[in-house]
Amino acid sequence: VCSAFVSLGVRKLRITGGEPLVRRNIISLFRSLGRHLDSGALDEIVLTTNASQLERLAQGLFASGLRRINVSLDTLDAAKFLAITRRGKLDRVLAGLEAAKTAGLKVKINTVALKGVNEDEADDLVAWCGHQGFDLTFIETMPLGDIGGDRTEQYMPVTEIRRRLEQNWSLSDISDNTGGPSRYVRVAETRQRLGFITPLSRHFCDTCNRVRLTCTGILYM
Repeated sequence: VCSAFVSLGVRKLRITGGEPLVRRNIISLFRSLGRHLDSGALDEIVLTTNASQLERLAQGLFASGLRRINVSLDTLDAAKFLAITRRGKLDRVLAGLEAAKTAGLKVKINTVALKGVNEDEADDLVAWCGHQGFDLTFIETMPLGDIGGDRTEQYMPVTEIRRRLEQNWSLSDISDNTGGPSRYVRVAETRQRLGFITPLSRHFCDTCNRVRLTCTGILYM
């Protein structure tokens, strides 16, 4: 299926989920897709992951041609992390991120803004990502899918996150555009790129060039 997309002109593939790294023989899939990088037919393969399997797989992923990953991480507090993920262990994720850095993978952290849960951690996340050399994107929560409950009451516009950050950080808009939903700023103090994704407060569908194929074969434009 990926090869069919590449033959039709797609230049970037993103493997996401769920959690794609629990797939059996996932490294062989990346190796197989990597042949399109070698031929020049594909510009990039990107992975979105929760990092729980990265400690053992990071080196193999880099060897297969992967150079960039997005990691979903909503908090740096172990107790909150367990509550949000229902079973995740923060130390395992942090070990995975360290393994990714060691392997040479570029990391971007994706954080869903959750009112009453993690809005007080925005400054800490910016500082931590700056220290680690990670880019960071804040995403508005969307009340859909099987996430173990309704998040409507936890909705927080990322414009509020930005307003709070600007009390302590110097943010300047930049023109970077990945063809997707993020709008970016530069944090002067850390030089990191900070993104904001606004599915509810500011729709982006008219400017997004992404196509999503689910594991059950449904194609979303």
